[in-house]
Amino acid sequence: MKADSNQQKSKSRRNFLRTGAGATLAATAYPAFGAVRTSGLSAAREAGNAEVADFELDEITIDGLQKAFESGRYTSRAVTEKYLTRIQQIDKAGPMLNSVIEVNPEALQIADSLDQERKSKAPRGPLHGVPVLIKDNIDTGDRMNTTAGSLALLGSPASRDAFVAAQLRNAGAVILGKTNLSEWANIRSSHATSGWSGRGGLTRNPYALDRNPCGSSSGTGAGISANLAVVGIGTETDGSVVCPASANGLAGLKPTVGLVSRGGIIPISHSQDTAGPMGRTVRDIAILLGVMAGADPEDSVTAHSRGKGAADYTKFLDPSGLKGARLGISRKYFGFSDAVDKLMDSAIAAMKQAGAEIVDPADIPSFGKFDDSEMVGFLYELKAGLAAYFKRRGNTSVKSLKDVIAFNEQNREHEMPYFGQDIFIKSEQKGGLDSKEYVDAVALNQRMSRAEGIDAVMDKFKLDALVAPTGGPAWVTDLINGDHSAGGSSSAAAVAGYPNINVTAGHLWGLPVGISFFGRAWSEPTLLKIAYAFEQMTKARQAPKFLRTIDDDALGRLP
Repeated sequence: MKADSNQQKSKSRRNFLRTGAGATLAATAYPAFGAVRTSGLSAAREAGNAEVADFELDEITIDGLQKAFESGRYTSRAVTEKYLTRIQQIDKAGPMLNSVIEVNPEALQIADSLDQERKSKAPRGPLHGVPVLIKDNIDTGDRMNTTAGSLALLGSPASRDAFVAAQLRNAGAVILGKTNLSEWANIRSSHATSGWSGRGGLTRNPYALDRNPCGSSSGTGAGISANLAVVGIGTETDGSVVCPASANGLAGLKPTVGLVSRGGIIPISHSQDTAGPMGRTVRDIAILLGVMAGADPEDSVTAHSRGKGAADYTKFLDPSGLKGARLGISRKYFGFSDAVDKLMDSAIAAMKQAGAEIVDPADIPSFGKFDDSEMVGFLYELKAGLAAYFKRRGNTSVKSLKDVIAFNEQNREHEMPYFGQDIFIKSEQKGGLDSKEYVDAVALNQRMSRAEGIDAVMDKFKLDALVAPTGGPAWVTDLINGDHSAGGSSSAAAVAGYPNINVTAGHLWGLPVGISFFGRAWSEPTLLKIAYAFEQMTKARQAPKFLRTIDDDALGRLP
């Protein structure tokens, strides 16, 4: 669930924190153990710019699809078939994005039943019949696997849905398939490559195929940007929703920890883990968030969301939402790129012109003071969390982090051809959650990120939200040396467990760059209002072009 955090503070943290179209395609989604996809970038480099035909569902929204259902132009089955065909055409062939690790062999059957229900009764809500992709660390009690990209969990599907998956089904969504990810949500190694897993291979960025989609929700980011489904679900511990949203030109929201249940999601950190919606528009993720949210008896922290969540987050969307909003610019997250700074300054000027009150700078006083302690918390919580998850799931051959480490060693050729598992090993060496080192680290994290961090600066300047660049343009994927990106602002909200939303701010060298709005716990309504107004003002999202690479002429010109 990790992705991208304070890269300018620590490259190693960045590396691991990123925190059928029927039977034929379904078969390719279950690779034989000896035929695991560990391919790199050769296909992207040799093919030239991919020829990708126009797609009639490109950029369609949830509302647009519902109107098409109501008019009779489409059925859910027809739309599901179209997406499954599109996955075959551009994810498994053509540009070979490799964003979908497995399709749901029951997707068409589910779509048929939802079409019948629409005719005989009425749609359940805005997601009725809508195809959704979810990350491969979210349990589904069906014929699909849930593996976090690891071969260690392949072949023993979960017996029941994660709470989030159940919420989607109850809302009438068609779970189209699972998306590839940075294996184990990028917590295995400090030298990892985002978007690569032993089971799924490498996911590519649809804007330029040799560039990285960021992680760990790499497949959801690339797949939804490439119009392989209407919306998708990612997970984040630190940056794993907002960074792939930025790198793939999406809106993506990391909710307050406790708004969305983690029950049935392969964990890293119970202090910071959460699932979050990803889509091509802010309105789509607002719709999706309303479906995902809810109290779950299996995840006690969700009890805190009672009275704080909403069944419909679209009511907070306001195209004039920037007018009168007090926005603090977190300047300490700037400076990693002159081009990104220039783009952000243009965005800030536009928000000011739209009526926002800008406080610049409005830096978090505890900036950088919880980087090391965040890692300490992860090391303890990973070990404990995986043991609890395996016990809940019950049918896995591995029962502990120690078992996973041993499996990786025994299957090194398939699981560790590019990077190892040093973070796993450090976690296994830690004690229990009653260890003084852990208790002290979590207390420091919460104090520094909350009372002496986000809350402090927002109180001082009476802010509605803080603003920072989400990250820079996508970097060139390097399986040999691992990730080498720069920039990122996800850590403060991630460590605090507070909400953070990314929306596209513009493009540099043809690559999308996102802007983040983050703030206090349970401030999703305010952040969605601000992000929606920014999106409507800028209309910055551009569909990907599936370029082989960014050509030398373009790279030689400053944006």
